[in-house]
Amino acid sequence: MDITMIGLQNAGKTSLLRVLAGGEFTIDSIPTVGFNMKRVQKGHVTLKCWDLGGQPRFRSMWERYCRGVNAIVFIVDSADPDALPIAKDELHLLLEKSVLQGIPLLVLGNKSDLENKLSVDELIERLDLKSVGHREVSCYGISAKEETNLDAVLQWLVARANK
Repeated sequence: MDITMIGLQNAGKTSLLRVLAGGEFTIDSIPTVGFNMKRVQKGHVTLKCWDLGGQPRFRSMWERYCRGVNAIVFIVDSADPDALPIAKDELHLLLEKSVLQGIPLLVLGNKSDLENKLSVDELIERLDLKSVGHREVSCYGISAKEETNLDAVLQWLVARANK
């Protein structure tokens, strides 16, 4: 099963992937240049995860790595509301691409361990997720650091491996 993890810089994509793959959370992650790929084994399913850089210069690559995947995972920093307008614009721009139509979308509000985090309902509203059509959309609050809700994320992904 192929999934692509995208989102703005500092959202926690690389940290999340490291923890999902059984590694340790580290607070000082180096920004991803280009992309990383890791395989995550969950039961009989192997998730091949592409972790793409979130800086503006890498966002043009997002569409290419989202083509033909089983799911797109869009990660935002739920404790950084100032970044959400840009995240929303980038997400909707990507989802308009006809080649990506129908691919399930999982939006993860990372850093839910921080006090000033937004709720899932606030993320849905600010990212205008209710307007997204032609695909299944889910949104969870998670913490890569505390490993909060990661089992639910893996269950969601594994359930889409057979589709």
